This record gives sequence, structure tokens and C-alpha cells, in this order.
Amino acid sequence: MNARSPVEFYFDFSSPYSYIASEWVEAVAARHGRTVRWHAILLGATFQAAELKSPVSYPVKREYALVDFQRSARFEGVPYRLPEPFPIPTQNAARVFWWLADRDPARAAAWAHAGLRAYFTRGVALDVPAQLKALCAEAGLDADAAEAAWGDPVWKAKLKAENDAAIAAGLFGAPSFIVDGELFWGNDRRGQLERWLASGPF
Repeated sequence: MNARSPVEFYFDFSSPYSYIASEWVEAVAARHGRTVRWHAILLGATFQAAELKSPVSYPVKREYALVDFQRSARFEGVPYRLPEPFPIPTQNAARVFWWLADRDPARAAAWAHAGLRAYFTRGVALDVPAQLKALCAEAGLDADAAEAAWGDPVWKAKLKAENDAAIAAGLFGAPSFIVDGELFWGNDRRGQLERWLASGPF
């Protein structure tokens, strides 16, 4: 086991649990001498590959999930407001992420935080180009360049390749974490993740 290998963190900009996990994953990793490598993915692609549907597509699961999103955020002390509409397509925000990650992973992680917080605390519609572009400017990005990036075939292909790689690694949902080759799925696996980081396999 390489104690310095990063925590691979997979998230979707439209996933409440991804948002909640994004607020603790870096601190947890740092406590155990690790960094975090962020991966923006699209849940729709992972669901399709696994022949699954979003839990919120089932009325009884949606009712529970909407309560649990709020409860989980309160439990972690994370500000949260259910956005409307929810969920939304987030491919443009994800393409901006990979455009940034190609040059500066830290800036890409900062963009991930900005996008997740904007959607889940202020209801900024990441699927509306004008709102996404304004958020890019607010986050200190060149908004025109970001807009060009999310429409660029290069970054469309990059996002698809990252989705394909995530699926090949066994992912079927988000947030997911891979540590030392071990896959953990869900915000509620924080305890198991921390134990693994502290003392290795169990």
C-alpha cells in the first residue's frame, strides 16, 4: 500500500450527497496524510451502464431521499437548500472542471466547490448557460473561455472518457471514493473510509 496515494473522489454536480461529501473529504484525507484527486462524472452515464435508475425517479424513494438530503447536511453541519429544479443535467459544469483540471487540478477542485455550493445553497441553475457563465465569472474564471470550453469537442470527449473510466473501475453512483484500489460508495461511508485511511484494510 502506498500511504501517499490520493483519495480518488468521484462526484456529480447534481448529487446532494456528492455536495455533502465534498465538504469533508479533503479534511479527512489530510488528517491521514493523503490528498484528494477529484473526478467530475455524470450519474446518468453510470446508472445507464449499471442498468439502474436514479433513486429519485421512484416516488417512495424520492420522498425519503429529499428528507435524507436535508438530514445528512444537518448532520455534517453543511448549509443546504433543495434546488429547483432537481436534478439537472450538469455536463457543462463537468466539462469546465476537466478543462481546468488539465492545467491546474487545485483550480478545478475550487471550481467543483463553487459549483456544488452554488447549486445546493443558492439554487444557481448550472444547466442554464447564462447562470453557469455568471458563476464562472464569480469564481474568478475567464467566463468566455469557460463557455468555449464546455462547447469544445475536446472537453466533451474528455468527460466521456472519464465517465467510461469510472464505469470500468466499477462505479455506479456518486459520491464514490477509491482508496488503495478499494471502492467506497456513498456519503455515509465516511466512517469506513476514515478507518481504512487510519489503519488500512479491514
